[in-house]
Amino acid sequence: MKKTTRIIVICLIIFLIAGIIFFPKIKSLFAKEKEEPTVAPLPQQQALSVNAIILDYTTLTDIFRTKGILIPDEEVDLTFETSGKITNIYFKEGQEVKKGELLAKVNDETLQAELAKLQAQLPLAEDKVFRQKALFEKDAVSQEAYEMVSTELETLKADINFTKARINQTVLCAPFDGIVGLRVVSEGAYASPTTVITHLTKIKPLKLEFSVNEKQSTDIRAGKLLNFTVENDLSVYTAKVYAVESKLDEKTLSLKARALYNNANGKLQPGRSATIEITMDEIHNTLTIPSAATLAEMGQSIAYIYKNGKAQQVNVKRGARTASEVQILEGLQVGDTVLTTGVMQLRDGIAVKINQITGK
Repeated sequence: MKKTTRIIVICLIIFLIAGIIFFPKIKSLFAKEKEEPTVAPLPQQQALSVNAIILDYTTLTDIFRTKGILIPDEEVDLTFETSGKITNIYFKEGQEVKKGELLAKVNDETLQAELAKLQAQLPLAEDKVFRQKALFEKDAVSQEAYEMVSTELETLKADINFTKARINQTVLCAPFDGIVGLRVVSEGAYASPTTVITHLTKIKPLKLEFSVNEKQSTDIRAGKLLNFTVENDLSVYTAKVYAVESKLDEKTLSLKARALYNNANGKLQPGRSATIEITMDEIHNTLTIPSAATLAEMGQSIAYIYKNGKAQQVNVKRGARTASEVQILEGLQVGDTVLTTGVMQLRDGIAVKINQITGK
């Protein structure tokens, strides 16, 4: 018993000493758990950086842009109307020629000989008619005899004209003013009506062919002016619409039109692509804002103006619009500062900071 009692007393002493040593640390731990957590102060809300414009009256120009191609006013493959050996070529490749200018010729010796033979018979035939007419007026010959020699004369004249027409087919002349291209044949070659001798192109003026969509088709009429540019050329050229297709293309729902550019100096060449701008409408003395400065929300159009360092939402009524601008009919007035960037992040009353401001 005494031994057991001694062990118990020793254990109690050990527990007492351990409690004295660890009690302050345990107390400190529980004290920390009871302390309230510290909360870091929230940063102040930063103003949203935006750009803006100051409204003023301006002109809204609706410009339609499309692509087109320059084509010759006239062009043709030149061929003879008859067959024969080419005896002469009178043109130089790339040369400007006038309408009716002789370009080439095939052998016509046989036809010239035939013409000479027919023309030699003409005086005798005319003399026979003269004599038969005098006799017929005196009733010395019958009417049938007189009509026979008259018919022979007319037949001879017809043969002469026919031979001359065949001779004309042996020459190749320019059907209009233009520039001849590269020749395909040489002198001495045999040509037929299917043999292309060269190509003739009229480039003064030039035609500009383009298409417009269904929306613009009602505004494109003969007499409409347009501007166009070509690659690697800073000049802006003006052409006038002269013809429009009678109906829309069923597959593309587009309307083909052609404009005329005088090309007086021959600077532009057919085959070049062109970027076309057509002014469809102009509205003067109106208010406009960039298209990106207005939004549609809950069936209404809204914009934001700058008021005392904050964005203020306003309802607007929109009118005509272009690819970059929209007309404002109601809701804004001259002098308003309209926010033009960051519109998707804007809310009514949000703090804003204007980086750049411009006037209309």
